[in-house]
Amino acid sequence: MIIFTTNLGDIEIELNMDKAPVSSKNFLKYCQDGFYDGTIFHRVIKGFMIQGGGFTENMHEKPTRDSIANEANRGLKNVIGTIAMARTDAPHSATAQFFINLADNDFLDHTTTTNLGWGYAVFGKVTAGMEVVNKIAKVKTTSKLGHDDVPREAIIIEKVTIK
Repeated sequence: MIIFTTNLGDIEIELNMDKAPVSSKNFLKYCQDGFYDGTIFHRVIKGFMIQGGGFTENMHEKPTRDSIANEANRGLKNVIGTIAMARTDAPHSATAQFFINLADNDFLDHTTTTNLGWGYAVFGKVTAGMEVVNKIAKVKTTSKLGHDDVPREAIIIEKVTIK
């Protein structure tokens, strides 16, 4: 169990070590290292997802470890309240960034092992604090330093607790 304490409240996350062991262990290691402390939810798109885990409040991107294998082909679906690895267009490029689904985003699920079909690896779900996730989803956003959909008022992950 992971608890993100944000400036809008707590979000509790349960990892799925059985179906997404690589992503779960990677995320857990970043949590154990204190990597997410002081990072922000830097991308918020109402009705889609909230993304965090890579930038500080001044939009400085934090250095990460090497990318991990994409586990989107392991059967977990991008449905409301699940947490998944964010990545670039390259299927196996996820490092530290993650997103929480605000809708059933089946178009993000694995369909084939091509670049377009790989999908985004779900590795857990929110078990408490969806009201905080939904509060984050409703904030006003802007463009900042070349990034779109950035909350006008920073949504900060103040600390991470592992239980």
